[in-house]
Amino acid sequence: MLKIAVLVSGGGTNLQAIIDAIDNGKITNAKIVKVISNTSKAYALERAKNHGIDTAVVRKKDWTDNSRWEKSLAEEIENSGADLVVLAGFLCVLSADFTSKFPDRIINVHPSLIPSFCGEGFYGLKVHEAALTKGVKITGATVHFVNEQVDGGRIIAQKAVRVLPGDTPQVLQKRVMEQAEWVILPRAIDDIANNRL
Repeated sequence: MLKIAVLVSGGGTNLQAIIDAIDNGKITNAKIVKVISNTSKAYALERAKNHGIDTAVVRKKDWTDNSRWEKSLAEEIENSGADLVVLAGFLCVLSADFTSKFPDRIINVHPSLIPSFCGEGFYGLKVHEAALTKGVKITGATVHFVNEQVDGGRIIAQKAVRVLPGDTPQVLQKRVMEQAEWVILPRAIDDIANNRL
């Protein structure tokens, strides 16, 4: 049984997609053992509590420096017994020191087709704003392993989504989540849980 820790910062729609996929059997041989947020205001924490999943809040501002915050975050993950760490809308950049503690054990979902619109500063609506500004006709989402380079780890899965005339960043974000992120993130977790990766 693959034990998963999910790191979140916001509403938790990707967390909900994972929970639903476990409940409906699209993800097998896996369970979420902990949901950790960098903010106590993340609605994702409520989603976790509603499903009886243990939660923790590890806020950066409670620590004097980044390394102490990351040490506390790593301890929460290690104490949970998690085999896999899933960044699901976690809006913090993790250092090389942190990622090296969990080699090939951290995955992230990013709302573009990497290498487009990725790296430091590209998150949330900013990704979709950049895609619309550039005028691309196809965007999508990517699930990848996390390493020391922001959005630079080995790609696990990608799914393309059409950009439609009249799209706003919010409309495009919703389509990318529904048609790509919520599809490939659960699939990637199932592949890891069942040794297909």
